[in-house]
Amino acid sequence: MNHFERKDGELRAEKIRLEDLARAYGTPLYVYSSATLRRHWRVLDRSLSGLRHLVCYATKANGNLGILDLFARMGAGFDIVSGGELYRVLKAGGDPRKVVFSGVGKTDEEIAFALSQRVKCLNVESGPELARVSVVARRLGAIAPIALRVNPDVDPRTHPYIATGLKKSKFGVSVEDARRLYRIAARDPAIEIRGVACHIGSQITTVTPFLDAIARVRALARDLERTGIQVRHLDIGGGLGIQYRDEDPPHPDEYGAAVKRAMRGFRGEVILEPGRVLVGNAGVLLTRVLHVKRSGRKVFAVVDAAMNDLVRPSLYGAHHDIESCGAAPRPPGTVDVVGPVCESSDFLAQGRKMPVPEAGDLLCVRSAGAYGFSMSSNYNARPRAAEVLVAGDTAHLVRKREAWPDLVRGEKVRPPGRRFPARRRIG
Repeated sequence: MNHFERKDGELRAEKIRLEDLARAYGTPLYVYSSATLRRHWRVLDRSLSGLRHLVCYATKANGNLGILDLFARMGAGFDIVSGGELYRVLKAGGDPRKVVFSGVGKTDEEIAFALSQRVKCLNVESGPELARVSVVARRLGAIAPIALRVNPDVDPRTHPYIATGLKKSKFGVSVEDARRLYRIAARDPAIEIRGVACHIGSQITTVTPFLDAIARVRALARDLERTGIQVRHLDIGGGLGIQYRDEDPPHPDEYGAAVKRAMRGFRGEVILEPGRVLVGNAGVLLTRVLHVKRSGRKVFAVVDAAMNDLVRPSLYGAHHDIESCGAAPRPPGTVDVVGPVCESSDFLAQGRKMPVPEAGDLLCVRSAGAYGFSMSSNYNARPRAAEVLVAGDTAHLVRKREAWPDLVRGEKVRPPGRRFPARRRIG
């Protein structure tokens, strides 16, 4: 469920017409519904009632400070994959003691920052990274809380780019390697073992892969405890999918019930890392039709949003429903919705059966709250879109639109008539 609905034929975000938001803030424009964000959070958290748990929102899905602040106020923890995401969480008022730090390539600087902020756990993804964490902790005179991210070799049945739990994946370590690395970590005075972690992928639409993965990490946890290594928590990752088109993902209540059954008898804490399921359908991308171009039998609706604003269709072949925000009827047809970027892959939809829009129409690209703005770029020197968070009849500008000067901030040109300084010798 989301709070983008029609009233008197016009599409609204909660109580505000999307057309009014577009006129006030321009397009392309990301719009988020706080009521939807809150509802998704509550439904998922409630589904786990009776189970000692911590929901750590996957910041990479959408790291806007307004959204992070909303989740922090509801008691969320955060799953991060970079020092920059930790910085964002702290700026939004997030509690570092509820932060888990994942990712295969943490730098020494990022590890030190996380340890200085006393994050809950670093999810270590290789033997070399375990050694690096130990060295940084010793340098700081700290003890690093860690879990090993185990690769359970479970097929999540999703797009190969977002499947992370197979043996061929760059993420995590095998169960066999994990046993060896846990023995090493247990002997290291700079390391404190907190738990076992796994994450098998994203946009998963059945509970079976989750249950298979949980069974494998629980078996590992039992083996570790038999050897005297205490497991305080199991981090079972995220990845629960949403409906973009004709998918039929499990309701959070079904997912929560399945997790509780799978975790029966576990005395520690269960950590989850949901992202898309919380924010995906809580956001839309608004874009204005510049003109309609006809070439033979092809009809192109050329809009002011592009692959730099929403790359998922170009990158994954992802489907996003697209509809007009207005009430005016349009004749049906088959349309390519394309942007201004100089790439043939710059499209939001191809061969889409939909009412053929006209110049000036405002289109709503649905389910754009996750991996929309967070994956956007300045390709073709295009300023990034503004973001608005709606609460009832109030709109909050949570990111202003970039302007052309923002594109070159931090860059320099050679002063007229002068040479660049001599190249500095390094090493």
